[in-house]
Amino acid sequence: MTGTRLQLPPARYEFGGDEFVFVELDQEMSLQANFKAMAITGDLRREDIDGVIDICPSNASYMVRLDPDRLDPTELVDELRRLEGSAAEMPPDYSVRTRIVDVPVLFEDPWTHETLMRFRDRHQDPDVTDLEYAARINGFRGVPDLIEAISAAPFIVTMLGFVPGLPFCYQMVPRDRQIEVPKYVRPRTDTPERAFGYGGAFAVVYPVRGAGGYQLFGIAPAPVFDLAQRLPDFTEGIAFPRPTDILRYRPIDRGEYDALRSEVEAGTFRYRIRDVEFSPPEFLADPDGVNRELLEVLYR
Repeated sequence: MTGTRLQLPPARYEFGGDEFVFVELDQEMSLQANFKAMAITGDLRREDIDGVIDICPSNASYMVRLDPDRLDPTELVDELRRLEGSAAEMPPDYSVRTRIVDVPVLFEDPWTHETLMRFRDRHQDPDVTDLEYAARINGFRGVPDLIEAISAAPFIVTMLGFVPGLPFCYQMVPRDRQIEVPKYVRPRTDTPERAFGYGGAFAVVYPVRGAGGYQLFGIAPAPVFDLAQRLPDFTEGIAFPRPTDILRYRPIDRGEYDALRSEVEAGTFRYRIRDVEFSPPEFLADPDGVNRELLEVLYR
């Protein structure tokens, strides 16, 4: 049984001083590039090479920190090139143990609406809201159709970054169905904590209040970052999302939002989580079928 060939250009390798190696798998984001980064960094972790200090996967690249007194950077690059060749074709039984998570979102909420209206002078179209703008440029008839498309298929967490706990999430649909929006012309100086934003082809939940440039679509009642680790889902770390997590953004109304916020404030909120075995080769062959199976597991 043949594997799944990942159609990507040769990777680009660069040194960052004596301690870092940066590897770019592709200049553009794709699920194939992210799956390849996932496979290579997973294999590298399992090899447990003496001198490798940290491995940081990204959307279509990854970076490795090493101790040059214990590991020659050129020898590490040789090993990474070998792993690149091994990951060029995914065996049919390749899978990742991960989680699928229900993430409630209140779209068109009053808090992000107030914020985005304060910064219309920094937007591409000051006469409409961010959701209205995104719906129009993506060819939807209106905001409800855009929200339905966002919620119809889950997103995979491709990396964490920008600020601690912020999950970059790429929707698990073929490229011709990807929703894409530009960032603001100039960044905002304010964004509410837990705001649900969209920039490029990535959805995010802002962990803390601060600056930002993604289009604002709504707000999540539950945090993705908990420095005090009050909530049960944060016992293992201050950031909830993990790379390879699969998130389903579920639209909710104001009543459910308020009820979930009460649970968060009482310290009792729990995300709906199911452990799953995710097969990238099966997904690439039948994305809609795999997505249906994932959502069935999440809500059964």
